Amino acid sequence: MRCPWAEAHPEYGPYHDQEWGTPVYDSRALYEKLVLDGFQAGLSWITVLRKRAALREAFQGFDPEIVASFDDADIERLMNDARIIRSRTKINSAIHNARVTLKLRDQGIELSDLIWALQDYKPQVNHYTENTQIPAQTDASVALSKLLKSKGYKFCGPTIVYAFMQAVGLVNDHLISCDRHQTLKPV
Repeated sequence: MRCPWAEAHPEYGPYHDQEWGTPVYDSRALYEKLVLDGFQAGLSWITVLRKRAALREAFQGFDPEIVASFDDADIERLMNDARIIRSRTKINSAIHNARVTLKLRDQGIELSDLIWALQDYKPQVNHYTENTQIPAQTDASVALSKLLKSKGYKFCGPTIVYAFMQAVGLVNDHLISCDRHQTLKPV
């Protein structure tokens, strides 16, 4: 059995079954997901999910070293790419966040460690029975949002950060009736 939201669109099923809530510790993948959740602001996740392959291509696999080098010509290229979400603010934020990620790395701080250290590298397992019980933000997402902002990240408010936390497995918000809830529980 799946979480009910996974049945809303055909693309949600594989995303739910293979990705959502699975702990991600790779800094590049975490940067990508943070950017994608930022792109979701004001939109539905299905929009981002349907454009994700094009976004990955346009942003060179979300390699922070490549994205950090994007210039005005790259921004215009992205603004003219009808396959992606064309928001200048979100595009600039993705480039800015890549630069922040590299700056932190130069200081010896990996994005993965920055994010996961707040939870002692263990996912929080929630035990919700209905979607209506799942919050839009939590004290933990507020804390992570403040931490990311203090390091210079943009498009990382508490609600965006909570969606990010759910997606990358910092929290397991699969309903207890969902098969993935048990599969993703830490031993």
